[in-house]
Amino acid sequence: MIDSGFETKSLRMELLLLVTFQAPAQDVERIMEAVVAITPLRMGEYDGNAYQSAQGIERYRPLEGAAAGAEIELRRRPGTVEVSFELPDDQALAARVVEAIFQAHSYQEPVIRIQPLLTSRSKGLDDRANPNRWWNTTGDWKTAPRLETIAAE
Repeated sequence: MIDSGFETKSLRMELLLLVTFQAPAQDVERIMEAVVAITPLRMGEYDGNAYQSAQGIERYRPLEGAAAGAEIELRRRPGTVEVSFELPDDQALAARVVEAIFQAHSYQEPVIRIQPLLTSRSKGLDDRANPNRWWNTTGDWKTAPRLETIAAE
């Protein structure tokens, strides 16, 4: 098992934490606002970096003591997603982030996981001519308003 970072010509592999939580899709914006109020989720020249899965079905059965009260039948909740993002390996920061997720979440027992992770970070080499980069292809992501344009208005 690789237990330390390493480098290649183009990138660094760094040890970070992977934070993952499950939530109803309609809760994600509120939860992520609470997270980015603590940390910008920066990755190179981008911030607000997170991944949200497609919607799935969560399965559970409330027991005695649950806010919903004990039930006999298993519940199946459609519209549940999984969101993941990376944090520095900092326990105090991780504690603040998971507490923020818990406070913004609608569940009595939210699913929040933290795993150590070896992840890539670009060295920022000049690869403007690389035909595989998004800026050299077509795509609707290129039509988003730029910060300079917004600031000028």
